[in-house]
Amino acid sequence: MPELFARPRRELASGAVHVPGWLSVERQRELVVACRAWASEGPGIRAATLPSGHQMSVRMVCLGWHWIPYRYSRTRDDQDGSPVAPFPDRLGELGRDAVAAAGMPGDYRPDVALINFYDGDARMGQHRDVDERTDAPVVSLSLGAGCVFRFGNTENRGKPYTDVDLLSGDLVVFGGPSRFAYHGVPRLLPDADVPDIGLTSGRLNITLRESGLESS
Repeated sequence: MPELFARPRRELASGAVHVPGWLSVERQRELVVACRAWASEGPGIRAATLPSGHQMSVRMVCLGWHWIPYRYSRTRDDQDGSPVAPFPDRLGELGRDAVAAAGMPGDYRPDVALINFYDGDARMGQHRDVDERTDAPVVSLSLGAGCVFRFGNTENRGKPYTDVDLLSGDLVVFGGPSRFAYHGVPRLLPDADVPDIGLTSGRLNITLRESGLESS
C-alpha cells in the first residue's frame, strides 16, 4: 500500500542520514534472493554467542570477514572453521551508491557485510561498531518487517538518542562525528506494511563496512 504521507530524508545526527525508500522493490527482491543464498552457504546462518555466554537473538551471516564478538576473522571460527564467503563486488557498488545518496564524500570501499535476520522477539541492544580499523561510514539497508531504530550518542547507551521507524527499502548511513555512535533495534514493527519482495516474515538488515584490515 502506498504511504499517505511521504517520509522525508532526515539527518539523525551530524554525519548520520536516513533515506526512506531508497531501494526499489525490484532491488529489494534481488537482495532477498541473494541473502537466502548467502545464508545457506557452508555452515549457514547462526546466532553469535557473546563473551558473557549470552546468545544473540538476531541470526547472522557474514561476507568478506567473519565477525565473532568482538573481532574479525577470515575463517568461521565459531562454526566449522571454514573460510568466510567472499565479499561480492555488487555489494561494494551498492555501498558506494548509498554513501553518495547520503551526500558523504570519499571513495567508499566496503569489504565486509553483516546480514542480520530478525524474527519473533529478536532485537539488537545498543552497541558501537568499533571492531573496524577505520572510521569509514557504515551503510545499513532494511528489508522486510519494519523496526524501531535507536540512534544514540558516542558517549553511552543512554539519552540523548533518536528513535526512527525503518521500513523495507530504507537506507541509513552514519559516519563522521556519528561513526562510533551507539545504536540498536529495540523492537520490530510487525504491523508495518511490507512490499512483495519474497520475504513473508521477519526483517533482514544488510550492514556494509570497511574493515581497515589487511586483505590476507
